[in-house]
Amino acid sequence: MTSEEVKLNVEKALAEIRPFLESDGGNISLIAIENDRLVKVRLEGACVDCTVNQMTLKSGVEMTIKKYVPQIESVINIQR
Repeated sequence: MTSEEVKLNVEKALAEIRPFLESDGGNISLIAIENDRLVKVRLEGACVDCTVNQMTLKSGVEMTIKKYVPQIESVINIQR
């Protein structure tokens, strides 16, 4: 998978998970993809202060991204 395909598929994954985040007053933005293995995102809105945002990040966001791009090893949240 090329870097462009990785980015496109990560965006598709985020589009899939975004409605769930928005329903709780949150959102997510793609910040960067490093070496086609590490995805950096920014949780926004209600997700910033949510007590379960790390669970959402790992069980929701990371799992969905890996479904689209199995080579991704980790997804991390970048604070403002």
